[in-house]
Amino acid sequence: MSLFGLMDVRRLLFVVALVAPLGLLNCGGPPPNSTYGAYSVGEMASVSYGTIVSMRPVAIQSPPTGIGALTGAAAGGVAGSYIGGDPRANILGAIGGALLGGLAGSAVEGSLSGGRAIEFIIRLDDGRTVSVVQSNENRFTIGQRVAVIYGRRVRLAPVYG
Repeated sequence: MSLFGLMDVRRLLFVVALVAPLGLLNCGGPPPNSTYGAYSVGEMASVSYGTIVSMRPVAIQSPPTGIGALTGAAAGGVAGSYIGGDPRANILGAIGGALLGGLAGSAVEGSLSGGRAIEFIIRLDDGRTVSVVQSNENRFTIGQRVAVIYGRRVRLAPVYG
């Protein structure tokens, strides 16, 4: 590989390393239950009422997107390409850096894409029992009356009065 070709590869890896982390900004789990998307305005949802009979913490795990591994591999490849004094050492350093960076980036993505939530078991007024997993931003408690809202997502809302 010529020196010119090596410089082009370095530039490409550098650009990927700078741009790819932007994809990780979207790795934060679902939005809070009091946040609705613009598409939800004007949509009708059905509502049932019930009482929370049980709740337990659960882990939320998103499927990997590969962005973390790609970002890590690109950054590791760029950093590794500067190791050594000749083109062969630079290429070997880039390969080793990309492998290690990809592993590290994948681990980082995994830690960013998970979260915690609560599984609520609700006994509906019609006698059925349902389960809803969501955050507990409303600080629901066992025995509390809730509205179960069936739309694009099922959500719980407090019942007042």
